[in-house]
Amino acid sequence: MDWENLILLFVTLIISLTVHEAAHALFALLGGDRTAYYAGQVTLNPLPHIQREPFGMVVLPLLTLYLSGGTSTLGFAHAPIDARWAFDHPRKAALMSAAGPLANALLAAIAFVVLYAIGNPEGEAAEAVRRIATTFLLLNVLLAVFNLIPVPPLDGAGIVSGLVPAMRRPYEVLQGIPYSSIVIFVLLIQVIPHLFWPVFDAIDRLLPYSTRFG
Repeated sequence: MDWENLILLFVTLIISLTVHEAAHALFALLGGDRTAYYAGQVTLNPLPHIQREPFGMVVLPLLTLYLSGGTSTLGFAHAPIDARWAFDHPRKAALMSAAGPLANALLAAIAFVVLYAIGNPEGEAAEAVRRIATTFLLLNVLLAVFNLIPVPPLDGAGIVSGLVPAMRRPYEVLQGIPYSSIVIFVLLIQVIPHLFWPVFDAIDRLLPYSTRFG
C-alpha cells in the first residue's frame, strides 16, 4: 500500500469535487436557483459537501483507494438543483451544468502552469510540488472529460438538454429504464480511458517534462 500516494489522491479528489460542486451551486444561484445556496453548497469548505454526500466523497474514494493499493480512486457528489427552475430556464441550467467541468478545467490549468514553470524538477521540494501538481492535473482532466460525456446523470447530459430541449424526453426515457444507471456506469468505465488518455497525453506533450514518462 502506497500510503503517501493514497493520501495525496484522496485530498486532491476531495478538493476537486468540492470546487466542482461549489461551481454548480454558485452558477445556479447566479441563474436564480437558490436551492443549493440554502443547502450551504456555495462554499469551498468541503464539509457541507461531504455531509450531503458522505458515500460519494469519503466511503467510495477510500474503498477504491484501498482496493487499488493507493493507486487510483473514484468519487462523486451532487449539488441540489430545482428541477422546475432548470426546466423553465434551460440555458441557465446548461451553464450551471457546464460550471462543474469548467471548474475542474481551471484547476487543471493551474496545475499545468505550475508544472510548466518548474520544468525538470531538481531537489525534494520541487519534486514534491511536481507530484502534487501532476495529481491535480490528472484528476481534474479526468473529472472534466468524464463529466462532459452527454449521458445522464453526467453534466454533459445537462448541457445538451439545456441547449437542445428536444433531448429532455429521450434522457428521461433512458433514466426510467430499470438498472439503466448500472449499465451506463459499466459502459462508461470501459469508454473513459479512450476519451481521457488522448486528452491527457495531448496536454502532457505541451510540458517541458513529461508527467507520464519522465
